[in-house]
Amino acid sequence: MDYYKISLPWGALTGVRPAKLVSKLKGEGRSEEEIRKILGEEYFVRDDKINLCINVSNREERLLKGSDPKSVSLYIGIPFCPTRCLYCSFTSYPLDKYKNKIDGYLDALEKEIEFCGRNLKDTPVESIYIGGGTPTSLDEARLERLLSAVEKNFNTPSEFTVEAGRPDTITREKLNIIKAHGIDRISVNPQTLNDKTLELIGREHKTADFYKAFELARDIGIGHINCDIILGLPGEGEEDVINTFEGMKKLSPESLTVHTLAVKRASRLKETLESYSLADFDLMDRLLGLSAKYTAEMGLSPYYMYRQKNMVGNFENVSYCKPNHECIYNIQIMEETQTIAALGCGGSTKTVDKRLNKIERIFNVKSVDDYITRIDEMIDRKKKGLNWA
Repeated sequence: MDYYKISLPWGALTGVRPAKLVSKLKGEGRSEEEIRKILGEEYFVRDDKINLCINVSNREERLLKGSDPKSVSLYIGIPFCPTRCLYCSFTSYPLDKYKNKIDGYLDALEKEIEFCGRNLKDTPVESIYIGGGTPTSLDEARLERLLSAVEKNFNTPSEFTVEAGRPDTITREKLNIIKAHGIDRISVNPQTLNDKTLELIGREHKTADFYKAFELARDIGIGHINCDIILGLPGEGEEDVINTFEGMKKLSPESLTVHTLAVKRASRLKETLESYSLADFDLMDRLLGLSAKYTAEMGLSPYYMYRQKNMVGNFENVSYCKPNHECIYNIQIMEETQTIAALGCGGSTKTVDKRLNKIERIFNVKSVDDYITRIDEMIDRKKKGLNWA
């Protein structure tokens, strides 16, 4: 880097989980001073990123001490959305084109839920995370059907999250259903509070719709609301991001996840990249500085982080929260200390064998049609990979 006269925030450090490296070094008996020296002198990580990494690792370590070593977590995927966002590469399909397949999908998903439930009846379930796609794109009757199946087949988790990410899918009735099933955490994700950007990225809702959905969740009594925003969206500068943070500051969510835009291979953004002007390194650095400033003012501190390929400026994604509002599912995903069974279209089950220090994955197919017609094969993959009956 001296040769090229450049300085990268994460230096030569690669990989999705920088905080996990800190945990590994701690496990080897390294002191914080030694860890700082390794990150700075061997990996050339910038001081502010070293601080972030160590702070996140310390917080994760404290929370993981309370986890039952025999516990598992669950991910359940609902692969439908009102529209596909410009930057999205998740397993997600437009609801209007797949409306005739939703019941068939839920039939197959219930079969997988029942299979996993039988095999986990004597196992502590630490957390359940229903994501997607947008789970609240299901209508009220289908959402009730899904949550009833989950409640019937699994032990009550200590943490239960439902992604209600698109404000245009949220209704009072759906939130009442969620609350009635004992779910204590939802995500309502605006990504930005600038209407011109929302239109550009294909969200098909307005900032006002987000505010309405957020206040509705507050009014119903949802205890933990998380919000996701993205820095570096096409055309957005510092004033746009300040506007978003000012809005978030007024709402005061329990947690806020700040993503750096990533240009993902399977996204529409990647296919049409030449049509957009993206933030350069210096702008992204300033935007992340705004993120640290505003979250501190909101009483939020970082508790988990990860990095991705092709992130603008090669930075990071960070989740901030108020005290005692961490998402244990997110931490388990990053630290990889627990088996997480993933159900539904595109699910990736991760098995963790601490005794052998071994991690393996079991994949579900990504196509809705294939998932419906090959559900017995998906169950058989779990039978073999998890040694279930």
